[in-house]
Amino acid sequence: MVRAAAVSTLRNAPDIAVDWRMVLRHMALSRALDEMEETRLVPEKKVLYQFSARGHDMAQVLLGLQLTARHDAVCGYYRSRPLLLALGIGADDALGSAMGRAGGYSGGRDIGVVFNHPNPDGASALPMSGGVGAQYTPTAGWAQALEYHAKVLGSEDHARSISVVLGGDGSVASNGFWSALTIATTQKLPMLFYIEDNGFGISVPSTFQTPGGNIAENLASWQGLTILSGDGTDPAEAATLIAEAVAIVREDRAPVLLRLTVPRLQGHSFQDTQTYKSDKVVDAEWARDPWRRLKSYLVPTRISAQDWEAELRTASETAEAALIAAEARPLPVPSSVMQHVFFDGEMQQVGGRADWSPPAIVDTARPEGQRINMVTAIRRVLEQELTSNPRMVVFGEDIGQKGGVHAVTLGLQDKFGTSRVFDTSLSEEGIIGRAVGMALAGLLPVPEIQFRKYAEPATEQLNDCGSMRWRTNNRFAAPMVVRMPVGFFKCGDPWHSQTNEVAFLHSPGWMVASPSNAEDAVGLLRTALRGNDPVIFLEHRAMLDHSWARRPWPGDDFALPFGKARLVAEGQDATIVTWGGMVDRCAEAALGLSVDVIDLRTLSPWDREAVLASVRKTHRCLIVHEDLQTAGFGAEIAAMVAKDAFTALDAPVERLTMPDIPSPHNPVLLEWAVPSVAAIRSKLDDLMGF
Repeated sequence: MVRAAAVSTLRNAPDIAVDWRMVLRHMALSRALDEMEETRLVPEKKVLYQFSARGHDMAQVLLGLQLTARHDAVCGYYRSRPLLLALGIGADDALGSAMGRAGGYSGGRDIGVVFNHPNPDGASALPMSGGVGAQYTPTAGWAQALEYHAKVLGSEDHARSISVVLGGDGSVASNGFWSALTIATTQKLPMLFYIEDNGFGISVPSTFQTPGGNIAENLASWQGLTILSGDGTDPAEAATLIAEAVAIVREDRAPVLLRLTVPRLQGHSFQDTQTYKSDKVVDAEWARDPWRRLKSYLVPTRISAQDWEAELRTASETAEAALIAAEARPLPVPSSVMQHVFFDGEMQQVGGRADWSPPAIVDTARPEGQRINMVTAIRRVLEQELTSNPRMVVFGEDIGQKGGVHAVTLGLQDKFGTSRVFDTSLSEEGIIGRAVGMALAGLLPVPEIQFRKYAEPATEQLNDCGSMRWRTNNRFAAPMVVRMPVGFFKCGDPWHSQTNEVAFLHSPGWMVASPSNAEDAVGLLRTALRGNDPVIFLEHRAMLDHSWARRPWPGDDFALPFGKARLVAEGQDATIVTWGGMVDRCAEAALGLSVDVIDLRTLSPWDREAVLASVRKTHRCLIVHEDLQTAGFGAEIAAMVAKDAFTALDAPVERLTMPDIPSPHNPVLLEWAVPSVAAIRSKLDDLMGF
């Protein structure tokens, strides 16, 4: 269904149920805070990032007052403070966060225009991102989680709640917008796309973002989407459009795109002088100031002139009191910046299961039956955890009826249904972004990225997810397990054979597992699925059905701790440190020698103590990995060994890796490039003969 709102009919629409005094109150406070920052706090360097909301403010307040259901959630962007005020954020929190003080949105960790608002009894503001368009797919994930809670878990509260995302006209050119639009419409999700069109993306006109500059007109033929469009500065029209949009999403459980035109009355940020706008454009924008139009609309028919002035005085007084309270807040304790990168015992306010408790670690295997390959082991763990945890969902490209391109999820959709095991559109941004929203809404998402290289379009969502606990100061977290096949298999190529695990280690907040065999895959995956942190679970393609990697089933309760290496072979003359697809090659190369072979098993965290203890015993260290040498994770290990075991070394720390080239396709080229058993043995001989 597509509907375009006719402005002419809306101008004469009867009043809807709007508390106009409350609209005035929040809007006046928003303007008072903007003015205080611009005239005092920024010049005094007490606020370092400032984005005025003038022009956007009235419509945002109207939207916020419509979000009344318990599980409503909204994700905005850097110009969304009026909405946050309407949701109930205090002016002292707003100013204290802008000033980087303790408490507030992040305890000084994030800039004050990147909001979040955990609200267990009403509408929450999902953690915003500093990246344009990054807010869309997590909001789609929240919308899908609402439907899951309602239809699968039977929650009536969720069946009345909606998901709302705010974006400017510039953001509609982003991958996140189009991915979320596809998700919401193909899945018929209760999601409102609220687009504030002020005509500019910083200095770039909206015509560079959308043909003709009107996203509503361009989407007129998009199936499954109701489209509304109008003037966000006209009080009656904006209120009617917003109420209608929210009602459609809430009642029909279907997506709506609402585009409101608004003026940006200040620069993009405080530092922006708007020299790219002519005087005529600036004058036209101020002529549309919703503040003036609101006063004409309210005074004297709905609010007296005296009441109007009283609200302005109250807003000014509230802002001044907030400033006093904000300046009384202490500066953050510097050492506190190291807290909450990972779950450290203090439960987050929003995200993951509210009844979560630390998983039991049973790291002694009780072998059962014949040896099984990694594919079977991983599938069996997924099946067990899906059975025991009704909040767990598994999804990705081709993981449904096909069972994944590596057959790991084969049969799971038949057993658990399409609500719990489902295929997605071909968008890694959408896969990870929706997983973030689902995790925030209390589900356990287990998304699959089909090949390591395909994770690149999801980089922003992966980084934002990993940093979420830290940057919200433990208010929000999005625990999930991202399954990702990596490495070579029979042959290679630049697109399907990458490992590049080091990239995830540069994204704080992610735990990273890289099992080399079926037993470890069982133990690490079970721990990951029962944990409270986001996990990257790397499944090496060459090991999925490798005979060396096969092990008996280790038991239904077998679970391995992260950060605990396995000693594959033991000796006195050298230490090999490795993981993933290189473990079997290192073990074979060490046959007949007195060598410690250490399988790290997890890279975040990694077992420094085991490596140091071994090197101090053997006095030599060789690090072997499939990733490229330059800036590979082996360099981190080598640096640690050189620093903390320097006096124990009888030879330089050595590395054997792929050369700094993409993975070649021809098997002959691949075997030359990937560390082979012969190459590892030769390197060992050289090291021990030093």
